Amino acid sequence: MANSENPGVHSTTREKLDWMRELRDEALHAGTERSIERQRESGKMLARERAERLCDEGSFVELDRYVRHRESNFGMLDRRPYGDAVVTGYGTIFGRRVFVFSQDFTVFGGSLSEVFAEKICKVMDLAAKYGCPLIGINDSGGARIQEGVVSLAGYAEIFWRNVQVSGVIPQISLIMGPCAGGAVYSPAMTDFVLMVEGTSYMFITGPDVVKTVTGEEVTFEELGGAEAHATKSGVAHLTAADEEAALEDARYLLSFLPQSDEPTKPYDMKDVVTAVVDDGEFLELQPHFAENIVCGFARLGGYSVGVVGNQPKSLAGVLDIGSSEKAARFVRTCDAFNIPLLTFVDVPGFLPGTAQEWGGIIRHGAKLLYAYCEATVPKLTVITRKAYGGAYDVMSSKHVRADFNFAWPTAEVAVMGPDGAVNIIFRNELQEADDPERRREELIAEYRERFANPYTAAERGYVDDVIEPRRTRPVLIDALQTAITKRERRPPRKHGNIPL
Repeated sequence: MANSENPGVHSTTREKLDWMRELRDEALHAGTERSIERQRESGKMLARERAERLCDEGSFVELDRYVRHRESNFGMLDRRPYGDAVVTGYGTIFGRRVFVFSQDFTVFGGSLSEVFAEKICKVMDLAAKYGCPLIGINDSGGARIQEGVVSLAGYAEIFWRNVQVSGVIPQISLIMGPCAGGAVYSPAMTDFVLMVEGTSYMFITGPDVVKTVTGEEVTFEELGGAEAHATKSGVAHLTAADEEAALEDARYLLSFLPQSDEPTKPYDMKDVVTAVVDDGEFLELQPHFAENIVCGFARLGGYSVGVVGNQPKSLAGVLDIGSSEKAARFVRTCDAFNIPLLTFVDVPGFLPGTAQEWGGIIRHGAKLLYAYCEATVPKLTVITRKAYGGAYDVMSSKHVRADFNFAWPTAEVAVMGPDGAVNIIFRNELQEADDPERRREELIAEYRERFANPYTAAERGYVDDVIEPRRTRPVLIDALQTAITKRERRPPRKHGNIPL
């Protein structure tokens, strides 16, 4: 067979075809046998396998398979594998076109080089040009040390594109191995991050540096594994037990994107959601982070909708720093991709305490308020039970321009709960009463009957209708079909200044 490094000997058509097949085979086997074996032993798929599994069967088309690095220092010219350390291309998911890059840990540890970055930037540009979602599969040891600042420049080019296409095309990041140092900022700026339990991790500085600087001893998994980012940092939107499940989750997520009456009894807001949406199907995001608010995707009357709901099962559904940020990010994501918002409200207020105040609940709570005010997509709201104080305003109230607001008969819309209100309004009367506790109970009952109901708000048009819970689904479908043609102009400005 002809020598692949000497094209001059390929004179006949057959020899040229054989040469092409030889080069393709080299690109397919760019990693060493040992590196591939280690990848398999750790339960990880190869880069090309991941891209092919992500896309519809047989649809993945590889681009730039013959690209090779240009670094001459440190003996790098002696090893120039085809494709370098990333597989790029396009395919379809449920018949819809997507662009994909998949980092190859078996080649130079998946480290990013100049041409590696160029390949990624190329598919990012194509995705933006043709209006297609971009999915990045991350499995990399970081910047390629041999290329120095050129490698860092490559990261910056990717970061810049992440920002330019944000809100233009959906960006999904799958973490399927290490993602450390500056490399974490690209996934952090995408719309959704999915991680694999036990084999993926993200952090700015690794365990060794942490131990040197702080004296803390921590494992890779404890510091930046899937569980840590799903429960503590909130970086991961979804986690999966293995890579196959993560790839299926990404496919399912993409399908949503464009192209009881007892007032103190906890209940699961997700039960309400699944009873209302199509087929009871609800894809919850960040289910283990800031559990006092629920965010995710569903369909209503065939339309994709973003769902936000206070969760009475956790912290009684109050808003705090974590839940405000979680919901604000989700609301803005939905607005960016023209996905209507459906909000279920059962919120007793904001979480009190010095930790919240000093931690910036004013600033962080304002993010959620800002997000709802800024959103121009159709906004539907259902108040199921409590809607107290400023939290009522924040949770997609009529005053922040929700399109249709409904309430169940069990709804309580007021400045505060009856107990607190009575203690303030009737303080003097209670102090002078012969039986303060009995009088207090009477006043609470009177206050609840007069004010802690949905009708005072409905009198002023703040609630469009008070509906039976069993009618929630058809009422919402009708409202969504009415609001789906909504057109709302924004003020002429470069951009607003969200309180980050």
